[in-house]
Amino acid sequence: MSKITVALEAAVATVKENLPAEGDRQTARQRAAIDKAFARILTLIAPRIRHFIRQYGLAGHWEDAEQVCSIAVHRAIEAYDPEKAQFTTFVNWQLRGELQSLRFRLMTDQRPSARKVEATTVSLDAISIGEDGEDISAISMIEDEEALSRTEAAASAYLAEAATVTLIDGYIEHLRNVALDRMRRQARPKRAAKRVATEQRQSVWRVENLAIDPAAMAELEMRLLHNREVVERRLFDISTLDALEGDTGVNKERVRQIAKRAAKAMAELADVDPRFAIMAEYRDAALASPTVH
Repeated sequence: MSKITVALEAAVATVKENLPAEGDRQTARQRAAIDKAFARILTLIAPRIRHFIRQYGLAGHWEDAEQVCSIAVHRAIEAYDPEKAQFTTFVNWQLRGELQSLRFRLMTDQRPSARKVEATTVSLDAISIGEDGEDISAISMIEDEEALSRTEAAASAYLAEAATVTLIDGYIEHLRNVALDRMRRQARPKRAAKRVATEQRQSVWRVENLAIDPAAMAELEMRLLHNREVVERRLFDISTLDALEGDTGVNKERVRQIAKRAAKAMAELADVDPRFAIMAEYRDAALASPTVH
């Protein structure tokens, strides 16, 4: 066994040892060890790669040939079994296969059908000069016909999700303010403070100055949390009543009431809050358009 063969086997073993187990996350140390070992492997077989590139007549497409050889080495490492063959023998077949595939793709220009339409195969990494004089690659010139629709759909989904979260936040804040106002009023003394003598200081009662029981406040926040979950899942995730009852502990009739009240309140909120003006306009447009049956 030659020194190069021994070095290759050691480098491949290093790569194998640092591959994370299934389900585990690769550490930075493992990644660095793999990169170093892979670079070592490419250095050791570089003469062989150069020989094969020339043998397959791909010297004019050297960069593409080197890239497919790197892919071949990577695949060889993944599939290599030291009990069946040496890595030097195994990687040869991978290199030949990738280079043969590249050669076939490049030579398709010589077919009669390709010559008829004047087809030319070019490297995606080939550099050309754009209208503004800057270097651009061939891959950047390929137009994705569905890019615009995907971008618009993603932007629409993002805005809809953001509007939904803001609308639910506004509704929950409305419920909180209503509940706090009711709790303050319930804490109001039954008899108003009487005026005392002129020489004494006059007492002034203010609703906002009344203390709220912390336990009642905690209970309110818990109730609001349950309401929020019901609204999010019932109105926007279309969860079933049975699923909500099992997950939240709220009975189905109560879920219906919460969802119905929330839908009405959020519709009113969308009408008066300028942040949701576009939602109200969309709703009005949808109601105004005729329905075709």
